[in-house]
Order: sequence, then structure tokens, then C-alpha cells
Amino acid sequence: MSAVDELRSLILAGQYAPGDRLGEVELAEVLGVSRTPVREALRRLEAEGLVELVANKGARVVAYPAQDLETIFELRARIEGLAARQAALTASPDDVARLHGVAVDLRDHSERGDLDTVYRLNSEFHQSLIHLGGSALLAQSISSLIHSSILLRTYGSFDEDAMRRSVNHHLEIAAALRAGDPEWAEAVMRAHLFSARASLLGPRYQERTT
Repeated sequence: MSAVDELRSLILAGQYAPGDRLGEVELAEVLGVSRTPVREALRRLEAEGLVELVANKGARVVAYPAQDLETIFELRARIEGLAARQAALTASPDDVARLHGVAVDLRDHSERGDLDTVYRLNSEFHQSLIHLGGSALLAQSISSLIHSSILLRTYGSFDEDAMRRSVNHHLEIAAALRAGDPEWAEAVMRAHLFSARASLLGPRYQERTT
């Protein structure tokens, strides 16, 4: 595994929390490499939205305020929901079969607790779906919001029920595409992202006292 892949996995697994400093010397020791690949890894992860490089202060894991994350999930639910709708109208049977295969693999690896592979397959599923939507504008809009790897952090906060819901959403989205049903595909994608939001951020509103 390359330095960038290993560092990405450590961040997504919660080894380094949002706001944590990422020292080059310490990372070189942890990753078993020199500082040069560490610097390259940090630059790559900055481009992905996982790391922030601050002049004269070094690198740290990006920390987004809860309000910003609320907005990110809301926008992604709308845009990725639209991408799922478009994919249901344009995907070929072979496209759907491949997407279903990714969803099945994701389910199997989640049952084995192989989160590194789950992260990769989840990203592959979402990127494939966006591609099937056939809109460069949608893809660009999603990318400009925030790299999908940020949302993968939600897996670290998933309990068993949340993980099962997420896995089933992937399978259901593939089923909606097979049925050629754009409304179904959009609805499940939106539910998928809102469920992930709840796992990461918890209850959206405090209980009101009476």
C-alpha cells in the first residue's frame, strides 16, 4: 500500500481525528517511509479534501463545523439523487449488472468487517453511479462540494443497524436502476445520504422541553 493510501485509510478509520496535526516526522515513522512520500501524500490528500496545509503550521486533518456538514449532506443528497435518477434512465443492463456486483461485494466485505475494502467499494459504487448519469456537470458539482472520502468517515460512526441500512441502500439503488425507475433511484439515494448524516451528526434537533 502506498503512503497516500495508507494515510488516507488511517484518517478514514479515525486514527487521526478532525483537527489533529499531521507531523511529517511522526508520519514517516508510522508509515515506514521517508519524509518525501509523506509530503506527497499530504498534498494528494489536501486535493481530496481530507487534509489542510497551513502556512508555517504544517498539516492537519480537515475539521468541518457541524453546520457545514449539514449543508454538505443536503446538497449531496439533492445532486447525487439527481445523478441516480439520470442513471436509471440511461444505464444499460450490463451497467446495472456491474453496479449490482459492486453492491454485493460491498455487502460481503461489510459482513466480514473489512472496512478498508468497504471504503473502496463504496467510493467505486458512487463514482460509477455518477458516471452512469452521463452528466459532467453533475460530476463536477459533486466534486466541487467535497471529496467523497470525507463522507466515508461516517462508516466509523456506524452501528450494526446503520451499516446494514447503508449496504441495503446500495443493493436497492441497483434494483431501481434495473427497474428503470428514476423516482425510486432518487428516493433511495437521498435516504442513503440522510441516513449517513444521522450516523455522523446524530439527532438534528434537540428535544424540545414542554
